[in-house]
Amino acid sequence: MRTHSAFHRAFIAAGLTAALAAVPFAQALAQDADAQSSGSMQSSNQTVPGKVDDAWITTKVKSEFATTSEIPASKISVDTRDGMVRLTGTVASNMDKNKAIQVAHSVKGVKSVDATALTVTAGADTP
Repeated sequence: MRTHSAFHRAFIAAGLTAALAAVPFAQALAQDADAQSSGSMQSSNQTVPGKVDDAWITTKVKSEFATTSEIPASKISVDTRDGMVRLTGTVASNMDKNKAIQVAHSVKGVKSVDATALTVTAGADTP
């Protein structure tokens, strides 16, 4: 009976060891599943390594306009969504419009520039 009892204890100890060893794996799988399910619900505008933030692009384009003498920066609005820059406002000539498009394109992270709402108006340079 003594051997049966020792065998019984060894069997229970082995079972407990196996069960406790599996706990970290189960926790890791549960955390991975939680991360995957919450990841699909996150906003697409969240900052991701390697993806340039839209707010940064807007700020950089406005800064470049302010430091470029040919562009009336105060008369041009900049909006960025998913790297696509939209320019609105008025400029004095087609040359100013083209310069604004060129400067916006030169900013890192800009995928495209839509300047269809940037109108050319004679006398746009006057305050």
